[in-house]
Amino acid sequence: MKDTLLLPQTEFAMRANLYENEKHSFDEFSKYAYKLMSSKKASTFILHDGPPYANGHLHVGHAINKILKDMINKTEYFLNNKSIHYTAGWDCHGLPIEQQVEIKLKDTNPSIKQIHDACTAHAKEFVQIQKKEFQDLGIIADFDNPYLTMDFKFEANIYKCLLEVAKNSLLIQRQKPVYWSWAAKSALAEAEVEYQDKQDYSIFVAFKLNDDAKNKLKSLNIADEVLNNARAVIWTTTPWTLPANQAIALNKDEEYIISKNGLIVAKKRVQDLSEFNLEEIASFKGDFLENTHAINPLNNRLSKLIVGEHVTMDGGSGLVHTAPGHGEDDYYVCLKYNIPVIMPVDDGGCYDESILELVPKQNLKGMHIFKANEVILELLGDALLKQSTFIHSYPFCWRTHKPVIYRATKQFFIAMDKKFYNDMSLRELALSEIDKINFYPQSGKNRLKTMIENRPDWCISRQRSWGVPLAFFLDENNELIMDYELYEHLASLFEKEGVRIWWQKEIKDLLPQNCKYDANKLSKVNDILDVWFDSGSTFACVLDSGNYGIKAKQASMYLEGSDQHRGWFQSSLLLSCIINKQAPYKSVLTHGFTVDKNGRKMSKSLGNVIAPSDIAKKYGIEILRLYIASSDYSSDIKLGEDILNQASEQYRKIRNTIRFLLANTNDLEKMCYEFSELDLLFLNKADEVFKLCKKSFLEYDFAKGINALATFLSADLSGIYLDVCKDSLYCDAKNSTNRMASQSAMVLILQKLFIYLAPILTHTINEAFKVANKLVTKNVENIFMLTEDEINVKKSSFEYEKLVEFRQDFYEQIDILKKDKKIKSTLELAVISSNEEMNSFKENCKFLNISAFCKSDLDFVKIAEFKQGFIAYAKDCKCPRCWRYLSKDENSLCLRCSEAIK
Repeated sequence: MKDTLLLPQTEFAMRANLYENEKHSFDEFSKYAYKLMSSKKASTFILHDGPPYANGHLHVGHAINKILKDMINKTEYFLNNKSIHYTAGWDCHGLPIEQQVEIKLKDTNPSIKQIHDACTAHAKEFVQIQKKEFQDLGIIADFDNPYLTMDFKFEANIYKCLLEVAKNSLLIQRQKPVYWSWAAKSALAEAEVEYQDKQDYSIFVAFKLNDDAKNKLKSLNIADEVLNNARAVIWTTTPWTLPANQAIALNKDEEYIISKNGLIVAKKRVQDLSEFNLEEIASFKGDFLENTHAINPLNNRLSKLIVGEHVTMDGGSGLVHTAPGHGEDDYYVCLKYNIPVIMPVDDGGCYDESILELVPKQNLKGMHIFKANEVILELLGDALLKQSTFIHSYPFCWRTHKPVIYRATKQFFIAMDKKFYNDMSLRELALSEIDKINFYPQSGKNRLKTMIENRPDWCISRQRSWGVPLAFFLDENNELIMDYELYEHLASLFEKEGVRIWWQKEIKDLLPQNCKYDANKLSKVNDILDVWFDSGSTFACVLDSGNYGIKAKQASMYLEGSDQHRGWFQSSLLLSCIINKQAPYKSVLTHGFTVDKNGRKMSKSLGNVIAPSDIAKKYGIEILRLYIASSDYSSDIKLGEDILNQASEQYRKIRNTIRFLLANTNDLEKMCYEFSELDLLFLNKADEVFKLCKKSFLEYDFAKGINALATFLSADLSGIYLDVCKDSLYCDAKNSTNRMASQSAMVLILQKLFIYLAPILTHTINEAFKVANKLVTKNVENIFMLTEDEINVKKSSFEYEKLVEFRQDFYEQIDILKKDKKIKSTLELAVISSNEEMNSFKENCKFLNISAFCKSDLDFVKIAEFKQGFIAYAKDCKCPRCWRYLSKDENSLCLRCSEAIK
């Protein structure tokens, strides 16, 4: 009898062997996939690639980012019928590459040309390495014409963006304290700062009052002995900034006291400072001593007493040590009083020659500021009232991982609050544009908005050489020349020869012929642009330049890690608002960081790093892709062996379901649409799930969509429909209507599965496509030519949930009967039930995998009862071919099998 059965056949292997087989698929896709995806005659979905840095191998965070982008591109292509534009890109300038090169060349005293050539070679090497590693992940993008921020045309376009900032009158130059990396010898933007715990001093220092302040206090009838000992108590955590002290700030709305021992502190701080024996003898408002002076104990220089709103009462003494060269609040409050900035610290974080005058008691020239703390404390002598240490969150340079300082230097800034367009500032325009953007998740909107609301002016200058220069000339008075015709000529030179000529050529060779300027009277600005300016201008250099197969002002989407709210999303938004007066993106999607299974950040020191190549070898990239799709990527994404093993099990179930569908539609020669109620029931259910899946995928909620689809495949399709269809598929005549209709239903479901799983399991669907029945593939050449058709079948007249509930109740009892060894198979059984839905369902026996179903018990032998009826033994004999109990005797075939064999 076995040879008469129509058993399933397919070349789609049960074992995926992903690591070996994925390579062939990925090589194949690279030849044609992007061309097909970008050439649909439809509206275009532009996912603008945030450039990874061309330095080092990829980590799993890169993999998750690029896989998520790949899934979204394919979703828009397969499910939304969009043409795709996705140019891969790399950030090539900046400090890490320059530092690597300096280490390599440290013994050779290299020229600027040698440094630039070495940086270029280093970036090129890692662009090729990372490009191959991205392609090994199966990423589909325009890798043939990627954008590199060091390409000559690209550098020229970045420079042109700088000129646009200047033309909009938003480029300003001033001496102001900024984050300064003494380790990198460069200014930093906020986005280049990360916070770590650091131990610092906490000190209270007494500044004796000058005569003008004492005379003011006399009006409070304070005794001379107290006045002679009057001292303003300041608190600071940075003793090394005390030589640059210029003022002491008080809060004009707060009460201050002078104690019997002459100490002046805020009244609200007295209780916490009780160790200083603060017996109040008089009090006054914070502005009482305004514009009088105290005396710095380090150098006897006058320190002006001023008022500032930034002075709070939640710590310290209520009097704030103010060094305008070392703090943002200090700088702004001193501006109001025309107090000059003192800056005794050089680029490397050491005291320069001016410290000799500021601290005459000891030679601190050349000493690093952090090492000078202890010396300063000793020099303070009796003025140091108290010292201790504490741990607090402190800004560190994200490149060198060294603590940064605030240091006043002459820098270029983009002004956030200067009116420039429709009576709006850059801050106001950017905030108004945020309201027009779709955020995934929605919480990203408030995060970006808050950062724009609170950010200071953008410091865009850096004191390095590997980057795009702020290529401006200075006249003989050291004033900036803003001649845009001159700078457009310069941009044309950059386009042909690259920005390195700014350093490598003399000024006379950079000027146009018959130039009105005398080269001998000009000098160069030698700062470079912040790399966030480079990457922030890519909307103009890639999308709007026309150099990369697209011409657009806005991308459909920017997609990066959530840290880019303070980085690339922000720098891109600001520059686009200046240049195009609109946001550079219509939507922003963010994902979390990759952590281990315990939620810890991945690091080499913890030994919990998983490289993408290791995942590929052990599991296959498809497993990682499926796991990402199944995760809530908006928060941190946990990754570990257990997690990947679970994803592997889910993949196995999906693969086996596809294999069953392929194997059982293998011999179908033409579609048959005479669907039974059972077929309709599951086609309706499939349609419902696919619609939910499509909605979720197009909202980028992959987890909701893939989990609904996986549940349907496992519980409904494989767990019920495919199981109950086996009898018909194996035992019916090949061309019977029942069998062909069920096969046709499976073809319709397979067609949908190919479309819906292609964005996630691209290799697997490609593998399945190659062995699928031509009715499934519709005779197209590859999966990227597949199009989606609706499942247009009539609605079943039965309620799916009610029938499934009946089946579940029945099988609960079956488990008990099998355990008690009363039956081996459900085919031995009959069911007696008065359930109206099940009685009128003609395929009730097939649905339950039994041999008989009836309303009344007649003369059946009941063996069990369940919620909705009775279970009995079937009365007829077992058919030797199909094993259903429908034969007249044990040696005879049932009617259906007899017809099939004929």
